[in-house]
Amino acid sequence: MTRFLLPLFALAILLTACGGGGGGSDCDNEYSDSTLSLCLPDKWIVMDRETRRQRGIPDETIVAIRFEEAISGQFPAVTVTRETMKREVSPLDYSEAGIRSVSTLPGYTLTDTKEVRIDGEDVSMHVFTAQPISDEPARKFYQISTVKENDGYTITAASPLFIESSIEKQIESIVMSISFEKEAEESEEAEETEDKKKKKDKDKEKG
Repeated sequence: MTRFLLPLFALAILLTACGGGGGGSDCDNEYSDSTLSLCLPDKWIVMDRETRRQRGIPDETIVAIRFEEAISGQFPAVTVTRETMKREVSPLDYSEAGIRSVSTLPGYTLTDTKEVRIDGEDVSMHVFTAQPISDEPARKFYQISTVKENDGYTITAASPLFIESSIEKQIESIVMSISFEKEAEESEEAEETEDKKKKKDKDKEKG
């Protein structure tokens, strides 16, 4: 299933990239768009769409983030990819399909599997090492796949094999922070506000 492997090749570009993108964010702040939100610690940079395009990152990548400092010559990075589902799939089934897919990668070694809840749905964070590109070093990956409505999402982080535990904790916290509920709540609030406005306008007409 190439949809689960795509982030790994996009991350290969980000790991060796330098400069560009937006500003950093504190962990108390959130990255959010019309689709999802993420908690970003300090020194993590969000790359804008134009920068992603210039770097050759696939269009399926809707969010790309990287650490501003190189570690062993590489920049830890995180991507989120999205695909439209052709049939109904549960978040757990989609998560397990992602794990099966990447297990075929060259040099694949399972490091850990953690059960996590994303917006109330049970899925797995899959931690593994692999060497997707033969002429580049093996790397460590952290991946969660889940489903929201008709779309499947995969958030994947990549780093050198050996990093400080503090950086690893930041990576895991970013991956596990993905949420779609905030945008759903904002949409509901907007609809509620619109309904109240319409009611108010009708009351004025009656008056």
